[in-house]
Amino acid sequence: MPGDPYAKRLLWFVFMGSKGGLNRIRLISHIRNKPLNANQLAKEMNLDYKAIQHHVGVLEKNNLITRVGDKYGATLFISTFLEVNLDVFDEIVSKLEKST
Repeated sequence: MPGDPYAKRLLWFVFMGSKGGLNRIRLISHIRNKPLNANQLAKEMNLDYKAIQHHVGVLEKNNLITRVGDKYGATLFISTFLEVNLDVFDEIVSKLEKST
């Protein structure tokens, strides 16, 4: 099955076509393994909390992650849209690893 061309374009843009894509890939990889809140992500990724908030905003805006809970302690999960298109995400990560 070829997949959704819209999803492929969106994922390529969010992760490879814009500044901060590598950190967004790392963020998705972390919450894919274990849902976390923004503070936990900042500690695990060794990034500033404000940077995490920015990347979370970009990913939420593009329907790639969802938030469960209230404000500060909200737990982040990958969205159903991203779950359906994980093969495209994995393809992007694979191509990135081959190029480095």
